[in-house]
Formats: sequence, structure tokens, C-alpha cells
Amino acid sequence: MKRGVFISFEGGEGAGKSTQIRLLAERLTSLGRAVVVTREPGGSAGAEAVRHVLLSGAAEPFGVGMEVLLFAAARNDHVEEIIKPALADGSIVLCDRFMDSSRVYQGTAGGLAPDFISTVERVAVDGTIPDLTLIFDLDALEGLQRVKARSPEQALAGTPDRFEKDDIAVHEARRRAFLKIAEAEPDRCRVIRADDAPEAVAEAVWQAVSPFLEERGDG
Repeated sequence: MKRGVFISFEGGEGAGKSTQIRLLAERLTSLGRAVVVTREPGGSAGAEAVRHVLLSGAAEPFGVGMEVLLFAAARNDHVEEIIKPALADGSIVLCDRFMDSSRVYQGTAGGLAPDFISTVERVAVDGTIPDLTLIFDLDALEGLQRVKARSPEQALAGTPDRFEKDDIAVHEARRRAFLKIAEAEPDRCRVIRADDAPEAVAEAVWQAVSPFLEERGDG
């Protein structure tokens, strides 16, 4: 059976990745394609157990190095239990965040050495690299405003997750880091402007994904 396609969705907080994954999954499914939608941290049973530790901030006191190792452990379980089997079955895997988030959040913005991040990444993904990565680019302040607007119950409780609560300068640094990855790896990455209406962004996503699938003979 022909190997499936692995597409990752990356970007800062509030960039609309989850909405766009849902819309793309619906479109692909309507065309008769087998689609697996997943996320990080999480996706598999083992990784979901780690998700709460990471997003609650429970690991934060132990430093960013501990966080990246926890992300790596969750990612490896996710790859082995969900992503590899789905690709082997010929499915299109749509993943909300993957290795680029660790490069940005714990690497560039977190201050960990690139060599360390690369070594941990290599072990975690075990050769499973996205075929296509869509990087959703949005002004950092607008992204945070979107997060607040979409989660009134979370705002009321005063519990933004571990990464949403960082100050605006950190969010801006992450945005620049994602764009730098896109610039360095143009064959894999496509930048999607995320400041438009969801329907317009979805069309931009399709314009990036459709030619890619056709080139692979998957259109």
C-alpha cells in the first residue's frame, strides 16, 4: 500500500490551526480520502497523559530542558502509536503541532542549544518528518486576543495554559522563529496568512495542499 501523507500545522497562539485542520479534514474526507486528525502534545494515550503535565505548567519549575524531554517522550509515543500506523495505512495525517513547535518554544524562545534540540528531535521522531508543514502567521497580539475571545470560561477562571501566559515579547519571538523555519526549509514549509476570515484562510490552505497532493499523485 502506498504510504500516506503527513501534514503538520504550526504557528503561534490563536492562529486558527484547529479550525483549519477541521475544515481541511472535512474537504479531504468529502473527496474520499482517509484522514487522521491528531495533535501535540497528545494524540496517543501515553502522550495525552503527558499533555496535562506540560500545559498545566507542572513541569515549568524544572526548567525548559525538562519540558523538551517530556515533549519528546510524548512525541515518540504519538509517532509510534498513531502517526506511523496511519501513514502505513495510506491515510493523510493532519497534526496540530509537531517538531517545529519544540524548535520554536523550547529552542529559539526557550534558549536551548540548537544541537540539543536537534538530538532530542531525532530520537523523538525516529525519521518521521512531515511531508508538508503549514505555518499560520498572525500578529502575536491579535492571536492572544483571539485566545481570550474564544475561551471565556478559561479567561474567567484565570487559567491560560503554560504557553499562552507568556508576555507579548515572547510570543513575538516565537512568530519570528516560525517564519525563520519556513525560510530555511521552503520545500517542506508553506506560510499561510492567518489574519483573514476562516473561509479565506481555508482556501489558502487548499491552494497549498492541493498542488502538493497532485505532485505526489495523491490529488
